[in-house]
Amino acid sequence: MITGTLAGLGRATLALLAGLGAGAIFLARTLAAMLRPPFYAREFGHALLTIGYFSLPVVGLTAIFTGAALALQIYAGGSRFEAEAVVPSIVAIGMARELGPVLGGLMVAARVASSIAAEIGTMKVTEQIDALVTLSTDPMRYLTVPRVLAATLSVPVLVAVGDSIGIFGGYLVGTGRLGFNHAVYLQNTVDFLEFWDVASGLIKGAVFGFLIALTGCFYGMNSGRGAQGVGRATKSAVVAASVLILAANYLLTEAFFSA
Repeated sequence: MITGTLAGLGRATLALLAGLGAGAIFLARTLAAMLRPPFYAREFGHALLTIGYFSLPVVGLTAIFTGAALALQIYAGGSRFEAEAVVPSIVAIGMARELGPVLGGLMVAARVASSIAAEIGTMKVTEQIDALVTLSTDPMRYLTVPRVLAATLSVPVLVAVGDSIGIFGGYLVGTGRLGFNHAVYLQNTVDFLEFWDVASGLIKGAVFGFLIALTGCFYGMNSGRGAQGVGRATKSAVVAASVLILAANYLLTEAFFSA
C-alpha cells in the first residue's frame, strides 16, 4: 500500500514537472516566433475581432452587475462604522485595481481560451496543422502568435471598458438606490481614483490576455486525437487559464502595492 501511494505521488509529480517543462518550451517558442517574420496580419485582425470586440457584451454585463453589487456591499458594511461616504471611492478603486481586471480576465478566459483550444485542437485532429507544415507554414507563427498578440492588446481595452461600466453600475445604485447626490458621487470618484489605480489594472489585463491566449494555444496544439481529446483540451485550457490569472493577479498586486 505504501509503495503504491508513493508511486502514485511520483507519477503525479513527474506529470506536473513534464507539463511545466512543456509549457515553458511552448512559451519560449512563442516569444521566438514573435521576433521573426512573416507576420500574418489577416489572422491577427480576425483574432482581434473575435477575442476583443465579441467579448465586450459578456465583460460589460459582468462589470455593471459587479459594480452595482459592490456598491451595495460597501454601503452595508460602511454603515456599521458611519462610513457610507466611502462608497464612490471604494467602488472605483476596487473595480480599477482588482475586480475589473480579474473578473474581466476570467470571463474572457472562459470564452476565449476554450474557443482557441477547441479550434486548434480540431485543426490538429483533422490534420490541418500537418497541412500547414506541408505548405511550409509555421503553425506557431500562423496560429499562436496572432492570437497571443491580439489577446495581449485587446484585453486591456476590455478591462478599461469594464472598469468604466462597473463604476457606472455603482453610480446607478448609489444615486438611485442609496440616495447619493449625483454630483457628489462623481466628484468623490474623480478625487480618490489615481492614475496608478487605472494603469495597474491595464497592465494586469495585458498579462492576463497573454496567459489566456497562450494557454488556449498550448492545450489546442497538444490535444489528444478524437472528440474526447479536444474536449479535454478545452476543459484544461479554461481551468489552467483561470488558475494562472488568479496566481498572476496576486503576484502583480504584490509587486505593485506591497510598499
